[in-house]
Amino acid sequence: MWGRLADSEMFGRKRVILIGLLGTCIGSLGFGFSKSFATAMFWRAVGGMLNGNMGVMRTMISEIVKEKKYQSRAFLLLPMTFNIGVIIGPLLGGLLADPVGSYPHLFGPGGSLGGKEGVRWLMAFPYALPNVVNAAFLFGSAMGVTFGLEETLEALRGKPDYPLRFSRWVLRTVLRRRPAQEYIPLGGTDNASDDLELRAGAKVEKVQVRNTLPLRRIWTRNVLLTLLSHGLLAMHVGTFNNLWFVFLSTPRYNADSSSSQKSTLQLPTNYRPHLPFTFTGGLALPPRSIGTALAIMGFIGITMQLLLYPRVSFRLGTTTSLRYSFMLFPIAYFIVPFLAVIPSTLAAPGQASGALVWLCITLVLLVQVTARTFALPSTTILVNNCCPHPSVLGTIHGIAQSVSSATRTVGPVLAGYIYGIGLNKGIVAMAWWGMCIIAIMGAIAGQWVKEGDGHEIWLEGEEKRSEDDAG
Repeated sequence: MWGRLADSEMFGRKRVILIGLLGTCIGSLGFGFSKSFATAMFWRAVGGMLNGNMGVMRTMISEIVKEKKYQSRAFLLLPMTFNIGVIIGPLLGGLLADPVGSYPHLFGPGGSLGGKEGVRWLMAFPYALPNVVNAAFLFGSAMGVTFGLEETLEALRGKPDYPLRFSRWVLRTVLRRRPAQEYIPLGGTDNASDDLELRAGAKVEKVQVRNTLPLRRIWTRNVLLTLLSHGLLAMHVGTFNNLWFVFLSTPRYNADSSSSQKSTLQLPTNYRPHLPFTFTGGLALPPRSIGTALAIMGFIGITMQLLLYPRVSFRLGTTTSLRYSFMLFPIAYFIVPFLAVIPSTLAAPGQASGALVWLCITLVLLVQVTARTFALPSTTILVNNCCPHPSVLGTIHGIAQSVSSATRTVGPVLAGYIYGIGLNKGIVAMAWWGMCIIAIMGAIAGQWVKEGDGHEIWLEGEEKRSEDDAG
C-alpha cells in the first residue's frame, strides 16, 4: 500500500516517509506508556502499519543515484546505518531503561531531578524513557525530512515545496548576515528575489504526466524470481538474528545424569549423544558475553562494508556477488550447532569459554556476516532494477518490503518452534539445518535472477519518443 501511495502524485515519496516517521513516533510513545501486553502489542502494530519507509527510501536512493556503477555504494548506506544503530540502540536503551532504579540519585525520591517524591511518570512507567528518546529522534528526523529532503518522484519535482523553500531562504538569510553583524541591505532586489520563493502564486514549470503501468502487468518472470530470492534471504537472515542469541544462551549439555542441567534441557530418558548428528545444548553464555558476540558481529559488518564490499562488488558485479554470497549462508548455518561441542575451559553446566570457543564464534560470524554484507545490498539493487516500468518503482519496493516482512515474521516463529522440538529430542541442530535448507533454496533461486534495466515494459507512446530521440 505505501509503495503504491509513494508512486501517486497525491502523496509522493516525501509524504509517505513523513507518515512513516510520525506514525512510528506515535507508536513508540504509546508502547512506552503501555500498562498491559495487549496495549503494547496494539501500539507496536500501529507503528508497524504506519511505517513503510524502507521500500520508499530504497526507491529514493535509486532515483537520486541513477548510474549503475554507483548503486552498490549508494545502497550500502542503509545496511551500514543499520549496523551502527544495532550497536548504539541497545546500548542507549539499556542505559535509559528504569532510570529511577538505575539512577536513584538523579530520578528517585530526593534526587537532583526527582525532587522530594521522585519523577512520578518514570516511576509509573519505568521503560517509557527509552521510547520517549526514540520518539524524539524520530520527530527530529521528520523535521529534517520536512525542511531538507527533496521530492524525487518525477511527477512532483516541479511542484512547489514550501517548507523546503522556506528552510533554504532562512539558511541563505542567516549565512548572509553571519559574516558582518552590522550588515545593512543596500537595495530591495535581492530581498525581493528571496521573497518570491515564498509566494503561493509563483509560476511552476509543468511536468508531463507519465503513463502508469497497471498493477496486473508488473508480475514479470524476473520480478517473481527476484521477490522469491529476496523473501528467502530475509527469512533466514532474520531468523539467524533471533535464533543465534537464543542458542548462545541455551544451557550446555552435561553428561552427568545427576545434574539438574540435564533436566533443564528436558532430554529423553537414557539419552546419549552420537556425533555428528545427535547432540544438544548451547553455550550458556551470560548477557555480558552475548553482548560481546553482538559487538563482534557489528564490528565485522562495518569493516566488511567499508573495506571489502565496494571493491569486490565493483569487480564481480551485482548478480555474481549475490550468487557467491548465497553459497556462504548454508556453510554458516550448518556449522553453527557444532559450537556446542567445542572444548571449553569451563566444564558444563558453566558457560562455554576459552580462546578456541571465541575463535570458532568469530569464524562463524565472519562467514555469515560476510555473506550478509554482500547479499543485502545486492538483492536491493536487483529488486530496484527488476522493476518493469519507472512508474511502479515505489510499488515494487513496497511489495518487496512486504514479502521480506512476512518471511521475517514467519521464519523466527517457525525456527523457534523447531528449535524447541530439537532440544527436547536431543538434536539442537534441527532448526539450524532447516535454515541451511532454506538458504540452499535461496541460492538456487538466485541462480535464475537477472539484473534488469528498470524499464522492461514500454507503454504506448514511449517507444515512439525513444525512436524519435534516436533519430
